Amino acid sequence: MKILLSLGAGLMILASACTNASQSQTSSASGNPDKDTVQTSNAPKKEATAAEILSKKEVPVLCYHQIRDWKASDSKRAHDDIIPPANFKQHIKMLADSGYHTIMPDQLYDYLNYGAKLPEKPIIISFDDTDLDQFTVAAPELKKYGFKGVFFIMTVSIGRPRYMSKAQIKALADEGHVIASHTWNHKNFTEFTDEDWEVQIDKPTKTLETITGKKVEYFAYPYGLWKPQTLHKLKEHGFKAAFILSTKRDEINPLFTIRRIIDPGTYTAKNLYHSINKSFK
Repeated sequence: MKILLSLGAGLMILASACTNASQSQTSSASGNPDKDTVQTSNAPKKEATAAEILSKKEVPVLCYHQIRDWKASDSKRAHDDIIPPANFKQHIKMLADSGYHTIMPDQLYDYLNYGAKLPEKPIIISFDDTDLDQFTVAAPELKKYGFKGVFFIMTVSIGRPRYMSKAQIKALADEGHVIASHTWNHKNFTEFTDEDWEVQIDKPTKTLETITGKKVEYFAYPYGLWKPQTLHKLKEHGFKAAFILSTKRDEINPLFTIRRIIDPGTYTAKNLYHSINKSFK
């Protein structure tokens, strides 16, 4: 009798196991696998083609240099690159009043390359050459409106009179601004030699990353000058995108020829508003 009971119990356990296995197979076949068998996809995002990037609506990018009052010794041409603080403040207020939202280069990159969404009326505000007034005048003004900027640093100038110090550059990075590269000593990109890729690109990148503790992945060409033959090398040296001035973008590497316009010191806020809408379509 005990033998029969043991045999019956064994058959019941075997039947139960078969039923569970059958249910598991059915669940998998119906597209509802057990949680332990769920697999996530790590497939990379599909990058946009050059043509797709060029077809997207351009995001306005402004460029500033010195923010100070004009001197008698300044040439008329210099008035384009030197904007009086009062004018700069009016222009930033106009951007805020007009509903613009500053974005960071990573957001622009994701929009151009992957179609990521941007806030309404996006804009990038950028600064070249490491001038001290960008820290003392521009940064506080941006903060009033919750704006963030991109600071393209020429590393040879760090710590020199009328230029930003390491501590000031780090403070900008800590406050959420982006620190990016503008070469070591403003050498014309079109005149780069083989050794310049270390002197003008790699070493400045390491310097800025040491100062900020953050990756440096964006670049602005001195004088806005570039040549198509070496654009690809910027990607090889760790950059995701690069910024020119108002010339035509490259048809093969548009991410490395993102357009900017200078906000001239002679402009009124109204002039700037019309220039933005005319230049970026």
